[in-house]
Amino acid sequence: MRAPGPEPSSGLAAQVHRTESAIEKLDRNWLELLQELRVLQTGVQLLAGFLLTLPFQARFETLDRFQTSLYLANVSLAALTTALILLPVSVHRRLFRQHLRAALVSNADKIAKVALSGIGLLSVGTTALIFDVTAGRAAGLTAGAVLLAVLFILLVIVPRRLRRHAEEGRMR
Repeated sequence: MRAPGPEPSSGLAAQVHRTESAIEKLDRNWLELLQELRVLQTGVQLLAGFLLTLPFQARFETLDRFQTSLYLANVSLAALTTALILLPVSVHRRLFRQHLRAALVSNADKIAKVALSGIGLLSVGTTALIFDVTAGRAAGLTAGAVLLAVLFILLVIVPRRLRRHAEEGRMR
């Protein structure tokens, strides 16, 4: 039975048989998850930093109600996504040395997927806000919708197809 956590990232990795114990596999999966969370954290920090500077710009006072609401939703989403990214580390600290690595890796994998969705939505919201302020409401809604569709394809459809392709390759 496979330990919970990320799948191998390439066909070659899927074909290589590792000689590692179950705990070594959990440790490796945990380290891979931490690296992925670091990448997510950087993205959230960049977007949140950008958002946090906006109220100090002179033009911020000209935002209409929709733009202000979208801004506040983005700030809230940035804070929530940051909390989600920190959650696996916090849980690890609390469960340290309690031999619960399998549960930690499994749950951190799920949390990372939710955090990835959060940063995707944050990217959509921030893009919509920027386009709305600079090019108008229609451009903002269009840019947000287009990015949402692109991210859905890249973050949901492509991984599903890659996984299906890898599974079909294993069956041969």
